[in-house]
Amino acid sequence: MRVSILDDYFDTLRTLSCFSRLDGHDVTVWTDHVQDVDILAERLADTEALVLIRERTEIRAALLERLSKLRLISQRSVYPHIDVATCTRLGVVVSSDQHVGVPSHATAEFTWGLVLAAMRQIPKQVNSLKAGDWQTAIGRTIRGKTLGIYGYGRIGQVVAGYGRAFGMDVLVLGRPSSMARAETDGLMAAKSKRGFFETCDIVSLHLRMLEETRGIVTADDLASMKPSALLVNTSRAALIEPGALVAALRAGRPGMAAIDVFDHEPLRDPSDPLLNLDNALCTPHLGYVTREEWEMQFTGIFNQINAFESGAAINVVNPEVFDQIRSPAQHPNG
Repeated sequence: MRVSILDDYFDTLRTLSCFSRLDGHDVTVWTDHVQDVDILAERLADTEALVLIRERTEIRAALLERLSKLRLISQRSVYPHIDVATCTRLGVVVSSDQHVGVPSHATAEFTWGLVLAAMRQIPKQVNSLKAGDWQTAIGRTIRGKTLGIYGYGRIGQVVAGYGRAFGMDVLVLGRPSSMARAETDGLMAAKSKRGFFETCDIVSLHLRMLEETRGIVTADDLASMKPSALLVNTSRAALIEPGALVAALRAGRPGMAAIDVFDHEPLRDPSDPLLNLDNALCTPHLGYVTREEWEMQFTGIFNQINAFESGAAINVVNPEVFDQIRSPAQHPNG
């Protein structure tokens, strides 16, 4: 099959052991980021299988309708960036492993790195030393403080475990089933959303990005946090009400934020307000970007391509597509 991979910024996938799973396919890897429909339509004109790296590129109807040879989109995790209905109408199979129940240790580890870096002001101290100065501020310890986990799923559970290992009290907010599971695990369940944000010294967001979770963290939620509190977001930027975080940090509630996700990615505008706040520690969506994590994720993504080619597609999110599969006249390989 003719396979195209988008947004492999540093041409990393070729260096992975799992890349050999694409042996026998005609593979093109694009290392830049393009969202222009005309450019993408030209690049992908002969593509039969399209590999996406998370939500880096939106695949909407205007593009899909110009990709007459496309038969499969293979990726991992949620797919708000894909027009699944149009894929179904055009006979394009979307395969995406939802990895339910499989922890993302890479994201959890990075979350905890941000917690420590922000609370101990590590980047600021490093920059001070490089500038010829010595200690420039005083940090805060985390032992004995309250860690708030908003979303007690596969990542939130791991981060909660790190909090306990560091001697923190852990408070959980989420769906009733999640909070019940947290209590079974010996953690505290929040009695209210307001109380959760008022109480926690550190709040870490670990919710899936769905329509019902869009903007779920409101300006009022942020305003109720302590001036000494830290908000950490390694999930999705859209979980927070648009514009609310910058306004809240400027107002001093919460006092700090550590952010790995942004409304528009890749973010290459150094004048972006969030990047210019002294109380915001920002990183370029690194949570899942480790060699070990990518080996695991792309093994699954490439397996989906091979399963499709063998006639036994797996992890299909639009099974009704099989009623609309394009005719062999359009696709000689069926």
